Amino acid sequence: MTHTHDLTAQALADAIRTRELSPVEITDHYLERIERVNPQVGAYTTVTAELARDQAARAEKQVLETADPADLPPFHGVPIPVKDLNMVNGIRATLGSKVFDDLTGFADDNVVVLLKQAGSVLLGKTSTPEFGLPCYTESAVAPPARTPWDLSRSAGGSSGGAAAAVAAGLAPIAQGSDGGGSIRIPSSACGLFGIKPTRGRISQGPIIPDLFGLSTNGPIARTVRDAAALLDVMAVPQPGDLYSAPPAEGTFLSYAGRPPGRLRIARSLEPAVPGVEVHPDCVAAYEAATELLGELGHEVVELPRVMGPELVPHFELLWGVMATLTPVPPEGEHLLQPLTRWLRERGDATTAPELFRAHAGLQAALRAAFPVMNEFDAILHPTLALPPVPVGYFHDQEPAENFERQKHFTPFCAAYNISGQPAVNVPLHWNDAGLPIGIMLAGRLGGEGTLISLAAQLEEARPWLGRKPGVWDA
Repeated sequence: MTHTHDLTAQALADAIRTRELSPVEITDHYLERIERVNPQVGAYTTVTAELARDQAARAEKQVLETADPADLPPFHGVPIPVKDLNMVNGIRATLGSKVFDDLTGFADDNVVVLLKQAGSVLLGKTSTPEFGLPCYTESAVAPPARTPWDLSRSAGGSSGGAAAAVAAGLAPIAQGSDGGGSIRIPSSACGLFGIKPTRGRISQGPIIPDLFGLSTNGPIARTVRDAAALLDVMAVPQPGDLYSAPPAEGTFLSYAGRPPGRLRIARSLEPAVPGVEVHPDCVAAYEAATELLGELGHEVVELPRVMGPELVPHFELLWGVMATLTPVPPEGEHLLQPLTRWLRERGDATTAPELFRAHAGLQAALRAAFPVMNEFDAILHPTLALPPVPVGYFHDQEPAENFERQKHFTPFCAAYNISGQPAVNVPLHWNDAGLPIGIMLAGRLGGEGTLISLAAQLEEARPWLGRKPGVWDA
């Protein structure tokens, strides 16, 4: 039996244009599933049922009144949730924190404006950890986000709610954000395709500062085509953006149907974080991906060491300072999570010269690394060093141990937030326990198109859309 949530976001958009499905039917279907399944997976912090139904009704009216369906925007009537780090005007915005438990969004983030212009329907706000700082999604404002493949395990983070929603069939596609792996980590834990775009590709404004250029919005989807289409919607520069990406040649969606040709791909199993042991399941996924790339005709070679352990303290320093950028009134400090307080204390203790020295150290390293990395069309790594971990694996520890465990769980992702390069998680592998194990491909600056084309080739060779977790048919 085929359910509405079996359809991809692109298929839903097509069905709405041809009037085979109505936006109201689709929205009601997802809202009913959210009410029933969300308590198991913890995908949503806030469900905007009344707003969603109003938006769907308006979308349906426009379909009936439009002479040429091709004139409708790309995601007309398609439900797309927004991560609870992003402002939506008039909608609760907790930022994953008890401090902002009663905050109502007072503006639309630029990416939300673009999602609205694309015709999407807002089902709600997806769960995030406090201020999006950890690589897992457990907070004081919502239940933990769990991977639908094993409800005892974390969906990852910080876009864990977004990934859990898509993987459990509670949204066809989702917006996420990634400052140190926060799209790729939950995409790996939930068996999805996720894109961290090039720095400056998507606006962070007008509320969220992009001072360090580490964080960016991006899509989380079940298919490469869906993610590419959503990236097209979000990738519109806005006035005041601090960074800008090289312009893309054509639409990103067009790359999903374009053979990549023979590529030169580097690979590395050596993380920058010292002392990390990569789990055998993650090594197996990496080796299987290497073999598949070779079968598809690509040249795969070992990547020379370009970014080493000397960069880790610099990134940690920036992460602590980033934790201080969300203003917290003194009377609200006691409501913060222990990890957040610990990170903010480290950030507050950082002097301006120390911050600039860390930036200078990172820039010097990148100037040496880019000439090497730019010799390759893509770079392959495991996305994570471990399979999805149990809920509480990080959160139940003291802050220092919590942070150390996070570094050993995700030692590969943050390098590409530092460099600003695009990177994707590709869900090619499931281990013997039925848990998804992603692989990561990074590209040249501005090279999202090549990554999308290559990922689409991998998807065609080893389709993953037919794999569904147990809650899918609930």
